[in-house]
This record gives sequence, C-alpha cells and structure tokens, in this order.
Amino acid sequence: MSRRSLGRPFGWLWASYTVSAYGSGLGFGALPLLAVLVVHAEPAQVSALAAIGPAVGALIALPLGPWVEFRRKRSVMVGTDLARFAAMMTIPLAYTLDCLSFTQLLVVSAVVATAKIAFNAASGAYLRTLVHPADLLVANARFESANWSSIAVGPPLGGAAIGLFGPVTTVLADAVSYLLSALGIAVIRHREERTPRATGRIGEERTPRAAGRIRPGDVLDGWRHIFGHPNLRRLYLNNLLVSGLIMATEPLLAVLMLGTLGYPPWQYGLAFAAPCLGGLIGSRLARHVVARHGRDRVLRVAGTLRAIWLIGLVFLRPGGPGLLTVIAVELAIVIGMSLYTPVLATYRLEQTPRELAARMLTAWSIGGSASIAGLSALFGVLAGFVGPRAAIGVAGLLILASPALLPRRIVAGEPEAARITS
Repeated sequence: MSRRSLGRPFGWLWASYTVSAYGSGLGFGALPLLAVLVVHAEPAQVSALAAIGPAVGALIALPLGPWVEFRRKRSVMVGTDLARFAAMMTIPLAYTLDCLSFTQLLVVSAVVATAKIAFNAASGAYLRTLVHPADLLVANARFESANWSSIAVGPPLGGAAIGLFGPVTTVLADAVSYLLSALGIAVIRHREERTPRATGRIGEERTPRAAGRIRPGDVLDGWRHIFGHPNLRRLYLNNLLVSGLIMATEPLLAVLMLGTLGYPPWQYGLAFAAPCLGGLIGSRLARHVVARHGRDRVLRVAGTLRAIWLIGLVFLRPGGPGLLTVIAVELAIVIGMSLYTPVLATYRLEQTPRELAARMLTAWSIGGSASIAGLSALFGVLAGFVGPRAAIGVAGLLILASPALLPRRIVAGEPEAARITS
C-alpha cells in the first residue's frame, strides 16, 4: 500500500520533527551522564536534575500558552528550536573550557523543557492548518512513529558514540538536530493567519480585540477548556496519573537493574530500546484499528492496556529470564501507548476551537511535566524507605485504578467550547 500524501508543508514539518526526535534520542540521558562522569554529582543531585529541570520548565511555561496562541506558530517553532540549540551548545563549550557545572546543567534542562512545551503547543496548533481534519490521525500517527523509532535507535547509538568520541558527543548531536529542525520549518511555504484575540469568558459570546498584553485569564484558558469539557477532563486526569507513574518507575528500575540485580549497562539499554520497536507497530496500526473498531473503543481498550502491565516489573529477577520480563512488560506498555497517543492527540484537537489550541496543549504539557516531576520525587523518597522493588509495586497497584478515569462513552460532534466565537 502506498503511503498517503499529506502535502509538502506537512512533509517539511514531519521531517523537521523527525530530525529533532532522533537528535533527542541520541542525547537521551546525556545530562545525567554528564552530571555523574564530568561534574561528579551525588545521586541526590542526579535525581534533582531529572525532577527540577522539567518542573522549573513547566513553571516558566505558564504564560507561554497565550503568548504562543496569538503569534504565528511557525515563527514560535523556529524560535524555540534555536533557543534549544543555543542552550545545548553551551555544554560542549563549557566542557572544552573545563568549566561545566551542575548549575549549568540545571539551567539548560529548564530551558530545554520550557522550549519543548512551547514548541509542542505551537506545532499541534499549526498542524491543524496544514492537514485536512480527516488526516489528523494519520499525521499524529506519523509523529508517534518518529518518537518511538528515535527512542529505539537513538540511545544505543548514543552510548556507542559517547564511548568512541567522548561524553559531550550526543549533546552536540542533539543541539545540531534542533538547528536542522529550525531550518526545515523555516522553509515551509504555507500561509498562516495569526489567531485573533477575543474578549469574554469561555462558553460566552466573545468579540475580537486588538493584540496587546496577555491577560491573567489567558494563562488559565487552557485548563478552563479542559476541565469544562467532560471527556477531556477525564482523559487529562488519566494521562497525568499514567504518565507520571510510568515515568516515576524508570529511575527506580535503573537502581534495581544496575545496582541490586547487577545487570550490565548494555542489557539495561536493550531492555528499554527493544520494546520501542512496538511503538512503530502500534502507531502504524492506529488508523486501521480506529477504522475497524471505532475511536471510543480504541481509547478505552488501549488506554487500559497501557496501564495494567506495570505491576509485572515487581517480578524482575537476575539473568536472562529477568531481562525478558522487562522487555515483555515494556513492549506491552509501548504498544498500548503508541495506539492510544495519536488517537488522543487527534481527539483533543478536534474538541478544541482553533483559538484555544495552543493554550490547551500548553496546559496539557505543563500538567504532564509537573506530574512526572512530582511523582518521580515522591517515589524516590518512598524507595528510600521501602526499596525500589516495593516502590515499583506501589506504582503498579496505583496505576491499575487509572482506567476508571477514562470516559465511559465519548460522544462525537462539536466540542462544547466551539460555541465560542472569535
């Protein structure tokens, strides 16, 4: 079957996103590695780097939703890519000058996290102007495929590159990928109209107003829309719980595998890279599965399947059988996520008016980053008292309750907030 064409402008956007994703895949875990090998940070500092950077980034990103909303999205994407390029390039420069510090790693982590939130909000809103509404699921599935393939290929290659060329090699590659992404987005030739500002509250009649300062209410409009929409509210809360708990177990699993059970680093990397191939399978099948079984069923079933397997990591043991256990559990989670995520991404865009898309996506990203940071810190403390295996077990039990947050029935049709007029 031939690949469905979504047009040259989308092709440039997808290519830019893919280059950036592969750069981030190569640089996966590079900042903690530099903290350990170069800065000689303590374990508590490494954990803080994983939690504080995204948390500070989420806090800084609070006013970015309306700022992105009322500007041309392509310019925002180019600007945030260039900001990430500049921030990441300070690391090899400082390393060369022998002045790299833990504080600098924290600042870079926060800048990259902030720019990522702004970029994702702009790209999601921009996507709606590039493709036909009927093609949104296909487009989101292609982004999802790029994500998983980059995670499958990037970290092993990045580890090899670090071994051959030094600890800042992958940071440099990641930085260059942002520059290439910015150049790719800059060449897109597509007329984009600036989103009009409007006065009035969500759900009331709104009238256009001139561009000016961001109102305090603009910052909260994304959350107002999410929590005012019964299905989006449940999907949002479900996503906070599931993504937060899954990500909170990753450092615990690293301690358990690399420390307690004595797995070599290459096996630890394999345990996370190999299952990501399942992401290619799930994202490629998403459109066909939805066509056959319907969006509602896919959201409920795939949303449940991505959550129920985490408890299996409690049964991890040393040796080959234990490695196969991790791969099997992670593979099941990844397939569920790769089916669920593009369907969710499409649905939330369909249920959000164009003039609220960037603010909704910013609110969604900020909530996700805050949830991951908070639950990672909480379960790190818990593991200090009960051990990493027991803490993973608690996370596995808690996540079993997450399917109860999924909507029982997702009604098709116009979103409630579509009554807003600009």
